[in-house]
Amino acid sequence: MERIEVLTQRLASALSQRPMHDPGVEGPGADLMVNAGLAWAKLWHEQPARILEQQVKYWGATLAHYAEMQSQLAKGKLTVTPAEEPETDKRFRNPLWQSHPYFNLVKTQYQINARAMREAAQGLDMLSAVDQHRLNWLTDQVIDMFAPTNFLATNPDAIERALETEGESLVKGLENLVRDVESHGGELVVSLADRNAFAVGENIGTAPGEVVRREPLYELIQFSPTTEQVHAIPLVLFPPWINKFYILDLKPENSLIRWIVDQGYTLFVVSWKNPDASYADTGLEDYVDAYLSVMDAVEEITEQPKLNAVGYCIGGTTLSLTLALMEQRGDDRVESATFFTTLTDFDEQGEFTPFLQDDFVEGITAEVARAGIFASHLMTRTMSFLRANDLVWGPAIRSYLMGEAPPAFDLLYWNGDATNLPGRMTVDYLRGLCQQNLLVGEGFPMKGHKLTLADIKLPLCAIGCETDHIAPWKYSWRGVAKMASADKRFILSESGHIAGIVNPPSKKKYGHYTGGTDFANGPEEWHDSASFTAGSWWPTWQRWLTERSGSMVPARQPEPGFGAAPGSYVHERH
Repeated sequence: MERIEVLTQRLASALSQRPMHDPGVEGPGADLMVNAGLAWAKLWHEQPARILEQQVKYWGATLAHYAEMQSQLAKGKLTVTPAEEPETDKRFRNPLWQSHPYFNLVKTQYQINARAMREAAQGLDMLSAVDQHRLNWLTDQVIDMFAPTNFLATNPDAIERALETEGESLVKGLENLVRDVESHGGELVVSLADRNAFAVGENIGTAPGEVVRREPLYELIQFSPTTEQVHAIPLVLFPPWINKFYILDLKPENSLIRWIVDQGYTLFVVSWKNPDASYADTGLEDYVDAYLSVMDAVEEITEQPKLNAVGYCIGGTTLSLTLALMEQRGDDRVESATFFTTLTDFDEQGEFTPFLQDDFVEGITAEVARAGIFASHLMTRTMSFLRANDLVWGPAIRSYLMGEAPPAFDLLYWNGDATNLPGRMTVDYLRGLCQQNLLVGEGFPMKGHKLTLADIKLPLCAIGCETDHIAPWKYSWRGVAKMASADKRFILSESGHIAGIVNPPSKKKYGHYTGGTDFANGPEEWHDSASFTAGSWWPTWQRWLTERSGSMVPARQPEPGFGAAPGSYVHERH
């Protein structure tokens, strides 16, 4: 009890430190609620029988369910009728959800409620398809939030654990809750991984190299060669600046960075600055300048007039802007470009549709005007709610109800090591690229130019991932199709945004599809005509890259610079 009292006081103190955010970053604006109310009123006026039918269906299922349970109790038989189909929802794997009348009652009623809510939301005639998409998404969020597994009294796993440990699991759960709130400045952000299990540069992110340039916005790392000879044309990789680059160097056995070096390439990787409020006025134009500065440095260090460039996710989106600008300026230093899970055509916004409407974007605009940055925990929270049961409620149950320590999982550790976004860059990206889709339309204005995908004419290769929910492969494919390159290749990897990219050949896990050069008839037709290859896409890409990397020359050792890899910027947290 003493521990609980102390923890409760700490929790109250930590919660009092929570900063205020603009309401627009916390949830949909009032317009969506008003439009949903108007759609419901319209449906009630024009089709009252339809609403009554939905209500009768819901209450009929509910009363039948309760009647069945009362009948069992009256007969003294606390048995449950076996389900016609096996339970597929992993939240209800405990046998008690099926065998125990109380838990079965709770589970079944929850499923009845969820089905009724989804049918009601989908049955409204919303003003636009976007509003309908957002309403369906918000309905699913509410349904997931009120799942019985999220509450102690209706979670058999948590109750069993509490009984087994004589309440110790609940105290540890409170300790985990306090830890998470305190470590995030009053915000409740569930820890997905043990923060003490890994140290960048010690047991992850250990590929040897040297920081050869340090600028206000980036550090440039040149990795040490492992072959006696390397390709003449160097390779520079631009990761996204919403995450840290060591996703490509978690462990030696799944490190894309180490694998590239082992294939005989001089590899440079950018490590982005984790900005604070002093970077508030840093915009997309400044990141494009950083790309050009990196290319200058690579050219100077290697004394090679050409280089190959790789952009990952938003790093690839900005590489597209840079290449378009270089084409208009007549700068032909880039021999070829590769895009990892990159979106450049935002005509379809997929699962991000709920977050890319004016109410959210205006809320983010107000937030960055106040704070100077879009804080990393806000970005992480947004991304997590795209997979709420896996990245929010599931971890919260294990940590707070079961009292379990977060797992020592390197990928989840990296996922929680996000970076802040500069204020102006955030707005540039959301307004100019995501909402207005200027790269496809009238052109993104920058340095007196209007930049479009049609300006990209160099050889390119793009990798999409089959189950990617952040950069869906079909949307990525459509962006590549709009680029004017005569020499372009698309590779589709199995799995998702991270596992599809970090897919070493030694694992023999996920295969990939390669298709022809016809980008005129849509992604579905491309996929139908593509051929499947078992195993990693890395060797397929490497064969393509080799043809564009020149002859072999003696390996280049990085000169002493600003310290050993992984540098200092990667350790920054604000």
